[in-house]
Amino acid sequence: MIAYAVWLYFKLPLSLRMVEDLLAVRGIIVSRQTVLARAEKFGRQYARKIRERSSGQMGDKWHLDEVVVKIRGRKHWLWRATDQEGFVLTQSHRDKKAAKRLLRKLLKKNGLPRVMITDKLRSCPAAKREITPGVEHRSHKGLNNRGENSHQPVRRRERVMKGFKSPRHLQRFVPIHDPIANLFQLPRHEMTSEEFRDLRQTAMSLWWNIAGVELA
Repeated sequence: MIAYAVWLYFKLPLSLRMVEDLLAVRGIIVSRQTVLARAEKFGRQYARKIRERSSGQMGDKWHLDEVVVKIRGRKHWLWRATDQEGFVLTQSHRDKKAAKRLLRKLLKKNGLPRVMITDKLRSCPAAKREITPGVEHRSHKGLNNRGENSHQPVRRRERVMKGFKSPRHLQRFVPIHDPIANLFQLPRHEMTSEEFRDLRQTAMSLWWNIAGVELA
């Protein structure tokens, strides 16, 4: 039940009330406060296991991008590096210090990339010159569509939840959401429906394995 509730909340763009209703249809009566508490506690464990399984698998081309998130009228910046897995930070300012923190976290877990792609924001190249001076850098808005598109799932959740309540709320949610969303991010183009269903079943089997659920 807990693994199913976590999957509903972080995989699908559902509010806590929606998850509460879906569980109630199955005869599981819990409050939305309980859903949130269990989703954050166990979701953090599941996300850590997913990251451990994908450690070292990140590609050699990184897309760095940032997006503004308004919380109670104040701007916060969500930083993200995108390839096979996303790493995110929130900062109140999009400055070189924030970009350097993101790069150090990436390098610690994944080593040096071959190519780094950013938009025209000056703080990213400035941080890159200090931390990874030998890495090829491409700065062009059109090249960074993948980085920009990576924000869409969080944007959808932001609308459903009618905004994040605080920077801490955002920082709790995103590190759990990204690994789980990535696990179920399946390509739909250039494959048959049967191939897609097989990939989806593989992802679901991996999810239940991570959650420690034995299926009959």
